[in-house]
Order: sequence, then C-alpha cells, then structure tokens
Amino acid sequence: MEMIIDFPEGARVDAHFGPYTIPTDQPPMGGGTGSAPTPFAVFLSSLGTCAGIYVLGFCRQRGLSTDGIRIVQRMYNDPQNYGMLGKIELEIQVPPDFPEKYHDALVRAADQCAVKKHFEMPPSFDIHTKQVEMA
Repeated sequence: MEMIIDFPEGARVDAHFGPYTIPTDQPPMGGGTGSAPTPFAVFLSSLGTCAGIYVLGFCRQRGLSTDGIRIVQRMYNDPQNYGMLGKIELEIQVPPDFPEKYHDALVRAADQCAVKKHFEMPPSFDIHTKQVEMA
C-alpha cells in the first residue's frame, strides 16, 4: 500500500490513497486554521473506529442490533513519559436490553482490532529522503 502525503496550504497535511483523502490541520494556536483534525487525532480515532468494526461484525454475525451501542475512548497521559499516552480505555456502552451473555464477547471482539495489535507489536520505521526531478 502506498500513500501520498502533500502540503496543500498553511499547516494542512493531507494523505491520499486510492480514492480517499484524509485531511489534517493544526489548531490556530499551532499555526493552522482547525479545518480538520490533527494527524494525532486521526491516529487515535483509528483505534476506536477499528474496535468498532469488530464490535459491529460481532453483532451482525449474531443478528444483534447495534442501536444504542457506542464506544467511548479515553486517553490518559503518562506524566513520567513526557506527556505521552500511558493508557487508552475503550468503554463499550450497551443498552439495557443488550444480552448480558454477550458482554465479555464484545470485549474480546474489540480486542482483535488490527490497529491495537500494531500498538502492541509496532513495525520498524525507515525514514529517508530521495531527490526527484520535478516535471
């Protein structure tokens, strides 16, 4: 998979892949206009939405309604580690009529999230420059 990252204007940095564009920006205090989420916010949202895909799949496979289900994601900084995240909590909220027997299974489904697994076993990075001729 390849993504093209470009710099459309101001503090915006966009990612393009396939037919999609993911826009990002910085808040005004960071030199942007706040026209889109920050790259870090997009990164964090991928965790909750990925877990959501697994919860959705679990419910669909069993014919369970997702009405009233939502995931609340909370992030906690680690003050010992320069403000880096120390904990991420995913709380799967279910309505009162959601079958109790599936609560633990929902947690196990969300735990299969591929984004979370990459947190647990991060890839290596190769960051370098390459000079290209401009057309």
